[in-house]
Amino acid sequence: MSYRFSQDDVRYLAGAAGRSALAEVDLLPLTAATHLRDLERVRRAHGDRAAALIETVRLRRRAAAKLLDAEQWLFTDDALQQATPTLVARQRAARLAGRAVHDVTCSIGAELVELARVCPAVLGSDLDEVRLAIAAHNLRTHRLGGGDSDSLASATEPLGRTRNVLLAKADALQPSSRDTVVIADPARRSDGRRTHDPAKLSPPLPDLLAAYPDRDLAVKCAPGLDFDRLGWSGEVEVVSLDGSVREACLWSAGLAEVGVTHRATVLSSKGAAWTITDAEPDDIDTRAPGEWIIDPDGAVVRAGLVRQYASRYGLWQLDPRIAYLTGDTVPDGVRGFRILDRMDFREKSLRAELHRRDCGPLEILARGVDVDPDALRSRLKPRGARPHTLVITRIGRAATVFLCSTP
Repeated sequence: MSYRFSQDDVRYLAGAAGRSALAEVDLLPLTAATHLRDLERVRRAHGDRAAALIETVRLRRRAAAKLLDAEQWLFTDDALQQATPTLVARQRAARLAGRAVHDVTCSIGAELVELARVCPAVLGSDLDEVRLAIAAHNLRTHRLGGGDSDSLASATEPLGRTRNVLLAKADALQPSSRDTVVIADPARRSDGRRTHDPAKLSPPLPDLLAAYPDRDLAVKCAPGLDFDRLGWSGEVEVVSLDGSVREACLWSAGLAEVGVTHRATVLSSKGAAWTITDAEPDDIDTRAPGEWIIDPDGAVVRAGLVRQYASRYGLWQLDPRIAYLTGDTVPDGVRGFRILDRMDFREKSLRAELHRRDCGPLEILARGVDVDPDALRSRLKPRGARPHTLVITRIGRAATVFLCSTP
């Protein structure tokens, strides 16, 4: 069970004594093997502050993969799990640049930090006073609004103002601002488990939408939600980062691009980013497989924009119901699989062909067929030296295997 922080913990951790103690604890390995020894050492040095210190250092280490410059931030376990990755928050903030914005579920401030860089006025609110106190600290850590600490919210106060950010305790379902864009991130856990039911989010998504019927609204959601069932009339944007789908964002009509109802945005920590929408052409050829198989980014697939992506890059589908694409070239920055052979999906003949080709390391991709890649790999028993990739899919009614070189 994760540690439950108090406002007193936040005041201590944000102060000089806490910062010094955190630097000391950060020198420890804090692994499962050293847990008891490390805990006893911290308890001897810092008494009943030990749990808060150890938990904070652990959370900071986890946050490094998600948030930029988070080594001085404070967190709670649940808040870090839901915090928007920095590059995703930055991309959303860029769409709102120049607008006054109210984040009605601001939590520890991961969105606020990016909004404050590009928006003239930002309001953050939450019902959790500990998270508000943490948000105040995290905003101060980033020296937002000016660079001199006198202009910033005190890190030891739960509520406060920077030059362009105000924090307040408020219920997301009770509108408490006017003339602002409202953004929200309902918690996606119900009874300790992730949920894809919009009504079980916290606050419930239908209630949240009903609370702001005439406002410009952006709502971060899990990409697995059934958005069509919501009857959403604006834009649904699915965002991936470094090949992993991170979220969907609902943009109300006033914030959406005219003619766009679905968008895929693909981000990379290396700096590259691109987007595609359903306003683009989706006319593609129907013909035999080309030289390559291309598996589009998950954001493109989740957003239902496979045909638009294919049209943009001169590709076509193996089957109109399957997201795998094929073509004679591979778009820049995309992983392609060069087709060596095409076979019906029969394990005995497939095993013999892999043995003939001296197949060793074997990657198996499957879509549209009921195949467990790990179990199949075990049955195929590849023992050679050359790496290969199997792409197993359905073309028409037949399960088909493409034997490919591994990129």
